[in-house]
Amino acid sequence: MSQTDLSAASTTVTDAVVSRRSLRAFTSQSVDDDVLKSIFTNAARAPSGTNMQPWRVHLLTNDALTNVSAKVLEAYDNDVPFEAEEPYYPDKFFEPFLSRRRKVGWDLYSLVGIEKGDKEKMRAQHRRNFEFFNAPVGAVFTIHRDLNTGSWLDYGMFLQNVMVLAREAGLHTCPQAAFCGYHKAIRSALPLDESEVVVCGMSIGYADFSAVENSLETERASFDEFVVVYN
Repeated sequence: MSQTDLSAASTTVTDAVVSRRSLRAFTSQSVDDDVLKSIFTNAARAPSGTNMQPWRVHLLTNDALTNVSAKVLEAYDNDVPFEAEEPYYPDKFFEPFLSRRRKVGWDLYSLVGIEKGDKEKMRAQHRRNFEFFNAPVGAVFTIHRDLNTGSWLDYGMFLQNVMVLAREAGLHTCPQAAFCGYHKAIRSALPLDESEVVVCGMSIGYADFSAVENSLETERASFDEFVVVYN
């Protein structure tokens, strides 16, 4: 898919899904408040078990965005260890997941000129997560800590709705698990209740297509690799 396709607002559900990318560079163009309200209001039509609606969104712009970013960057720069309250990744990666993880990492690094073993540049690239990739809007998503696996599945459908609806509005996003490990830093910037667990963050805005990293297109397994058809 070309960058021209990516820069246009999606007009069909299929186009919105296919053109959704985790982009890592945004322009400073602001996003209209009404557009954001519409995206999140409509995203909340996602299904959830017994209509529990487990999502809670902390939407960040201007000073609030700068504040959260600064607190997390301070933790990261001071080598505060990544400690998610709920595990996101397996304790040990295995195939085919290990190869997929490595490939997307090296595909990105090769685009931005990071050579294998250059830990300083890798760290700097990862650090950009906590700047929300310069997006004008950030979000921190939380869930009540007493909810269970089903509610986390429901949450994923809500997050997908947000990203697809953003494409309809001509916006792009980057969902970021990187934030969940710095929940303590986030709590120092936001009045989160102790019942809330940080699920992830998200950058939202207009894509900067002059940034080479936004040309990354991740691969997907073929239909036959993940679908078993029974007749």
